[in-house]
Amino acid sequence: MKKIITVSREFGSGGRTIARQIAEKLNLAYYDKELVKQVATETGFHEDFVEQQGEYATSGNWFAYALSQRGGPLPNMLSADDFLWAIQRKVILEIAEKDEPCVIVGRCADYILRDRDDCLNIFIHAPMDARAERIVRLYGESDKPAEKRLEDKDKRRRLYYKRYTGRDWGISQNYHLSLDSQALGIENCVDIVSELFKKL
Repeated sequence: MKKIITVSREFGSGGRTIARQIAEKLNLAYYDKELVKQVATETGFHEDFVEQQGEYATSGNWFAYALSQRGGPLPNMLSADDFLWAIQRKVILEIAEKDEPCVIVGRCADYILRDRDDCLNIFIHAPMDARAERIVRLYGESDKPAEKRLEDKDKRRRLYYKRYTGRDWGISQNYHLSLDSQALGIENCVDIVSELFKKL
């Protein structure tokens, strides 16, 4: 029997909305901002830092980030990114051990919980134009075109996932189910996952 749903998503695909509505529909605990707060408490980092660095490669130099070796300035010292990863992984594992069915959004939870047989791993995606329209509607315009904002976020998330999991982000083999939120609609995605979860 499944008790955990992990929801990974492309930026602007509505994955977070879908995850929250699944949790509400099934009366499950929901870990998104709550997870960020818990990690921030344990690390001492600001929530904004955890929010960004807990899923995205540093934007300054993607190439250097992709090639960087783990470790801080001194031997056997964790970098801030690696320390954050270690605590985030610990918190997700602790959440999974609770006697409480739940939904966990992002943060490589699909990989961190890969050895458990009680997880249903979902990936939400959508075409670029639909995602661009969504982020402008939700977050407003910026000096950067919406498509560029999406490309940047996706690239940073892809690099982060690769660094800490060794796997390619977004490929179907990493998930039990991959849904196009534009083709299916938010409500149908919620219904599909909810009904599937109840049957497993």
